[in-house]
Amino acid sequence: MSVAQGTTWLICFTAIAGVIGRPFRWPEAVWAVLGAALLVLFGLLPISSAAEAVSKGADVYLFLTGMMLLSEVAREHKVFDWVAATAAIHARGSSPRLFALVYAAGIVTTTFLSNDATAVVLTPAVYAAAKKANAEPMPLLFACALIANAASFVLPISNPANLVLYGGHMPPLGAWFGSFALPSVAAIGVTFVALRWYERQRIAGHCVSDVEREPLSPGGKAALAGIAGTAGLLIVMSALDAQLGLPTALTGLMTALGVCLLTRRSLAGPVRGVAWSVLALVAGLFVLVEALERTGMIAAAVRSLQASSANPPLAAAVSGALLAFGSNLINNLPAGLIANTAIVQAHPPRLVVDGLLISVDLGPNLSITGSLATILWLQAIRREGADIDFATFLKVGVVTMPPALVAALGARILIG
Repeated sequence: MSVAQGTTWLICFTAIAGVIGRPFRWPEAVWAVLGAALLVLFGLLPISSAAEAVSKGADVYLFLTGMMLLSEVAREHKVFDWVAATAAIHARGSSPRLFALVYAAGIVTTTFLSNDATAVVLTPAVYAAAKKANAEPMPLLFACALIANAASFVLPISNPANLVLYGGHMPPLGAWFGSFALPSVAAIGVTFVALRWYERQRIAGHCVSDVEREPLSPGGKAALAGIAGTAGLLIVMSALDAQLGLPTALTGLMTALGVCLLTRRSLAGPVRGVAWSVLALVAGLFVLVEALERTGMIAAAVRSLQASSANPPLAAAVSGALLAFGSNLINNLPAGLIANTAIVQAHPPRLVVDGLLISVDLGPNLSITGSLATILWLQAIRREGADIDFATFLKVGVVTMPPALVAALGARILIG
């Protein structure tokens, strides 16, 4: 290994460690951007290559911007409070039933709006529901975090990482369902059972169901309609094999503008509430991956895929497991980008590609920094006054992710 390669690896993995550990309590984005800047300053990555790497995430930036705008408008008009009260009422005093309702809501939100929407939109509502119902919040919050990844390959739109791994060219919906319907059921079911068992003591007993539910305001109804409209549009765009970022950004902006005009409020409020640093975090991660690619990481992945393709079921299992755990080291969006580049060069069988997608979506449930959705989830709960450290999340991840991954990969291999 040359000095340049060694230095690149040192900077990249120091930056990733900073994202994971947040030394000095600096935001995750600071470490990713700092690492990217050092690569350019030390001449390890040309500025033109860094700019090209940043541009690869354009669709993801637009997608996240739209979702975060929708979330802020909904928050401002108390849509989350209404959802929380509704969940608490339908739980009918049962904490286990409230847990199941939250999990079901996470499945629907992730499937039709994406795992990032579950992190950004649903998590605040769930925290509010826990407070209204006088229930232990952490099991419900963990349900949001885990279902955001476990249900993220039900549809192509369910996870931006799907766009990254397939390079923007998604399989038709019929082919998608044929490959991922059974693995999705396996991942969702096993994750629920494992988390329900792990949190059995904290969700036992009763919660408050006699809570006040104020009617939605006109602004709240408009925000909820905007979220539903966005979900419908994304399904249509996915069926047409079109990019999702710009439509999501436009519907988010139009919803925010429409609600502000209806209620005669300024757009500045929702805009200020958006966590813009998330976009910088994603951009920094793309630059780090571009630098790692220049050290020969992609070439090694290509050789591995080519060598193992003689036995597709074994290749799907082995490469999927490696990618699942690797996603927790560098985040699943960059991992998906590396996998996409390797797939384009190696041309592995469809079974192997599908195994890689399951792993890049589900594998991040192991750690708190495995996926962008989980990082967004962490930021969301911090805004509500809660927090989770790396070790605590890892304990939950060790119990829930490996069995779900085995079940999902096994189901896909069984389909053939």
